[in-house]
Amino acid sequence: MPTENMTISPPEEAETTGPHQQEPPLPEPSPDPLATLEQEVKDLKDQLLRRRAEFDNYRRRVEREQRAASEDAVVSLLADLLPSFDALEKALAAKGTLEEIRAGVEITLKDLFTTLSGRGVRLEDPTGEKFDPLRHQALSYEPAPGAEDGSVATCYRKGYMMGERLIRPALVKVAQQATSDTPTVAVPESN
Repeated sequence: MPTENMTISPPEEAETTGPHQQEPPLPEPSPDPLATLEQEVKDLKDQLLRRRAEFDNYRRRVEREQRAASEDAVVSLLADLLPSFDALEKALAAKGTLEEIRAGVEITLKDLFTTLSGRGVRLEDPTGEKFDPLRHQALSYEPAPGAEDGSVATCYRKGYMMGERLIRPALVKVAQQATSDTPTVAVPESN
């Protein structure tokens, strides 16, 4: 191949203008700081409302569950007490002797105490103990021979406790040391 007939054409210059020209990317407009803050506030308000609604739903569910648990405890206690009520009704309808009826009532009372003690309730007869105004209700203060001053001389109605919680205070007479200037019966001052 002869080289004389061949012509070498110069490389084509790239067009500087035309539809295929790549323009440098335009810078994105900087976000408006006020719009950004407004959107953030809107998002935070939305989150707050959602959390508040979730908490309200949780609170209502817990209250419902507590009511249900409380009702279940009452129903359970009543179910345990019903046989004793039945026995008392039978005692009232009984035609037996006084001793037989008394024996039936004593058994029923024992069953009631068993039911209550099974639930952590204990009976308190504070006779002879030191008077405790948090657990006892004094009906009177009287001189009581042989009883220590400030101790419970007589228990008129027994008290009930459940753990450390007072259900009902015992009604008591408190012994008071007799002196020549104290009356024989002193009525407690009410608050």
